[in-house]
Amino acid sequence: MRPHEPSRTAAWVAALRGMSELLPAEMRLVDDPFGLRFSRPLARFARAARRVPSLALRGLPRDHLVSLQIRTRVLDDVLRDFVAQGGRQVLLLGAGFDCRGARLRRELAGATVFEVDHPATQAKKRRVLAEAGIESAPTAYLPWDFEHTPMADLPGRLDALGHDRARATLTIWEGVTMYLTLPAIEATVAAVHALSAHGSPLAFTYHDRSAIERPPLRMAVTGAVLARLGEPFRFGWDPQELPGWLASRGFQLTSDRTDADYARELFPPRYAATYHGGLRHLAVAARAA
Repeated sequence: MRPHEPSRTAAWVAALRGMSELLPAEMRLVDDPFGLRFSRPLARFARAARRVPSLALRGLPRDHLVSLQIRTRVLDDVLRDFVAQGGRQVLLLGAGFDCRGARLRRELAGATVFEVDHPATQAKKRRVLAEAGIESAPTAYLPWDFEHTPMADLPGRLDALGHDRARATLTIWEGVTMYLTLPAIEATVAAVHALSAHGSPLAFTYHDRSAIERPPLRMAVTGAVLARLGEPFRFGWDPQELPGWLASRGFQLTSDRTDADYARELFPPRYAATYHGGLRHLAVAARAA
């Protein structure tokens, strides 16, 4: 991240999530009416694509859009299950420009959302939402630099905002781990453990380590572009090692599936067969006693 600039990848991700209407109906898993507010170029592209559908077919980064549909739907479902079971605290680490508190405002009735993110990104998000008059679930915002602010301070800072460590907290860590260094990963997981009650779920996305060390062409091109924007891929887990890694840090892995697994579950076969995935994972762990 560049210190005083909002995340460019966060704007890209939000805008792509907001372009779901350009996908075939059977591939639309998420409705995000807010995402295109964060990227004027992609908002212009979306308006043009509505008028000329063939433009979308030529210019749309379809795999990226579909990947976001999958990961957003899966994490939204984790959140829905959590609040349906009585959970009332949701922590979004590296929330970016996803407006989960607004998109799921009804489901989050009676809950509090805590958003922790890069100061410049968070400031822009709050400004855009306020200017548009978009209503969200009750949200407490905490600006945070994951690489430079001591993560050991996070539980106390959240306490000051009304977070209750004795109550269950769902932590969602979406689209962040691949950009962090190992020390930042370690510190963040330790902080989540410290602020979470027994049984609290941690839902997160990650790249297979092989995609970081030996990326296929598509991911190598994406990684090169992101590196030029100042947000390079840095970290991935080996899926075989992840259960033990988490266990040694006080978490039990309860689910770990790839985006390709979910594509086969959520899309008709003719669409799932054309999706290039398998190296991006969505995992859920529970805070052990």
